Amino acid sequence: MFNSSKQSHYGRHVYILKKIRVAGLIIITLLVIIGSIFGISRARSGISNEKRELYRVWADADYERAYEITKNLLINKPVDYLFLTVNGFSAYQLGISQINYQSMLYYIDECIFSLRKALIQNSNDASVYYVLGKAYRQKGREYADLSVKFLEMADKLSYKAADIPEYLGLSYAEYGDYRSSVEAFSRVFAAGQKPSDNILLSIARSYMEMEEYNMAMSYLQNCIDNSEDSKAKVFARYMLAEIYRNTKDFEKAENQYSVILGVIGENAETRYQLGVLYSQQGDNTRARSQWREAFRLDPTHARARARL
Repeated sequence: MFNSSKQSHYGRHVYILKKIRVAGLIIITLLVIIGSIFGISRARSGISNEKRELYRVWADADYERAYEITKNLLINKPVDYLFLTVNGFSAYQLGISQINYQSMLYYIDECIFSLRKALIQNSNDASVYYVLGKAYRQKGREYADLSVKFLEMADKLSYKAADIPEYLGLSYAEYGDYRSSVEAFSRVFAAGQKPSDNILLSIARSYMEMEEYNMAMSYLQNCIDNSEDSKAKVFARYMLAEIYRNTKDFEKAENQYSVILGVIGENAETRYQLGVLYSQQGDNTRARSQWREAFRLDPTHARARARL
């Protein structure tokens, strides 16, 4: 049996031990909280620094660096909206700068993947629709409907980009909606902008497909009269000659080919087209003579070889 003094001493000892344990637990808890706060602060600081770096390289138009940064950040944050959009936008810029088609396609596919993923989180960002529409345009004719879909969404959300009508016009034409193509291109004129040679030629082609030749000819003549690009003028004359052939105005068609030869000199394509013109008139002797000349000028000209 313990005596009272021993019991009192023991009680005080237990009381002190309990105090020490409680104090220890409080200290440990505080250390854990402080450590957590410090860790969170470091993490937040790290993300902030990464975003600051991202904004900096984007402002410097360093798209390759922006692409690399976001590619790495998306490993741990695969649904971060900022990282997805910057990754998609920078991939698009890298894609259109490629010379090799496969390299271009790689970046364009990356762009589409990131931006469509971003749309799941925010379906009201007009800039995302805009870049997606242009990205699908880069993938070719079979994606023209998707190009139209996303460009129309950007347009509906009032995204301000001067080239939307041009891209819409080209995409409509690629899947055969020539009337919508012309209407889209006409917005360039309505906005008071000077149409590019490409727009003039594209509008003319859409009118040609609808067999509205007078309208097509007016745009082609506009290009010939006002363009500063000799290649665009030559291309317009080829299209004029095609219209004259379709309307059986063979003399005017031949005159266009003669002008082209006078501008760019002897070339296989013009000789080939002259052969088609003579064949259309039933003069196979002159037609074959032109195709032989085309093949002599360019032995790789497949259509001249096929005709012969």
